[in-house]
Amino acid sequence: MAKASAKKKKSRAGYMISAVAELHSVHPQTLRLYERAGLLKPSRSEGNTRLYTETDLERLEVILTLTREMGVNLAGIEIILNMREKMAEMQRQMEAFTQFVQQELSRDLSSAQQQKPSRHALMRIPAPRSTRVPK
Repeated sequence: MAKASAKKKKSRAGYMISAVAELHSVHPQTLRLYERAGLLKPSRSEGNTRLYTETDLERLEVILTLTREMGVNLAGIEIILNMREKMAEMQRQMEAFTQFVQQELSRDLSSAQQQKPSRHALMRIPAPRSTRVPK
């Protein structure tokens, strides 16, 4: 529980646009362009100042890597970011499904172990016998 609240506090901490621009060696106007293009969505203070969270900074790093190192344009970045979000959601769904299946299998196994063998089975299975193997 403490881990979740620490993560919330971390994601709420805000960096002003000038600090983010200096930290990542970009012009503040570039950050505004990314916001207009919908690539970044910084929160706003009561005075309408942009505040970038740790999550925003991680996303900015991905954007800058795509533009600087791979030469991807803004439209391509938007597609890549959307695909990343969809893949992350699919991963969460797969993990939830896997957990559900494991719980169901565990529940079925424990209930099967608690039940006595049925007299109405198709065939009886004899108890296992041990045999000695000569050396």
